[in-house]
Amino acid sequence: MIRKLQNISDLTQSDIAVLESIQFQTRDYHADQDIVREGDRPTNSFVVLDGLVGSTKLTGEGKRQVTSFFVPGDIPDLHGLHLSVLDCTFSPLTRVRVGLMRHDALRAICDQQPSIATVFWRSTLIDAAIYREWVTNVGRRDAYARTAHILCELIVRLRSVGLISDHVAELPITQAELADAVGLSTVHVNRTLQELRRNGLIVTEGSRFHAVDWAGLIRAGDFDTTYLHQKNARTL
Repeated sequence: MIRKLQNISDLTQSDIAVLESIQFQTRDYHADQDIVREGDRPTNSFVVLDGLVGSTKLTGEGKRQVTSFFVPGDIPDLHGLHLSVLDCTFSPLTRVRVGLMRHDALRAICDQQPSIATVFWRSTLIDAAIYREWVTNVGRRDAYARTAHILCELIVRLRSVGLISDHVAELPITQAELADAVGLSTVHVNRTLQELRRNGLIVTEGSRFHAVDWAGLIRAGDFDTTYLHQKNARTL
C-alpha cells in the first residue's frame, strides 16, 4: 500500500510512519466469494495484498459489468469512508488476500494527519480517472483496441508496484471476466485475443501473458498512461 501511495504522491517520513502504524486484519477470499456487496454498509475499507479484485455492477437482468481492476497495494473501497452505502460489489478475480482497515481508525488518522487525508483523497481521484478511461474504452473503442488497452493497463499497474518485470505477467483471469470488463461476449474476446496473437503482439500460455510487441500493443490499444497519474508509469 505504501509503495502504491508513494507512486502517486510525495510522502514524508512522518506520513510513512503513520501508514505503517495502521492495523489491519488479513482475510483470504476465493474467486467465488464477494468481499463486499452493493448495498452493504461496511465499517472497514480494504487494501489488496495479493491477487486481483474487480468492482462489479449487475443490470436488472443479471448481466455483469466489471468497472475496474484492482491490483496489490490498491484500496478499492476507500470512498466507503464517506459513502454510507456501497453502490457496487467488489469481487475477487483470483484467490486474494486483503487487509481490512477500520473506518474509525482511518478517520482518526485523517483528522490527526491532514497530509494522509490528502493522499487518500488523491488515490480516490485517480480511481475516478480510471473509471473515466474505462467508460471511454467501452463506449468508443472497437473490440480489438478495448482488449489491447486493458491489457496494457494491467501490465503498467502491476509493474508499477514491482510485481512484474518487463512485459510478462501472470494474469489468471478468465475470458468471461475479461469480457465483462470490455463489454463483449466471451466468444468475441476469444476471437480478439486470437487476433492479437496472430498479429504478433502477445503470447499467452495458460495464465502467463507476455506482451512481445509492447509498442505495437500500445498502438493497438490507443494507450496512454496519463490517466493513471503515476510517477513511474511508462509506456515503453
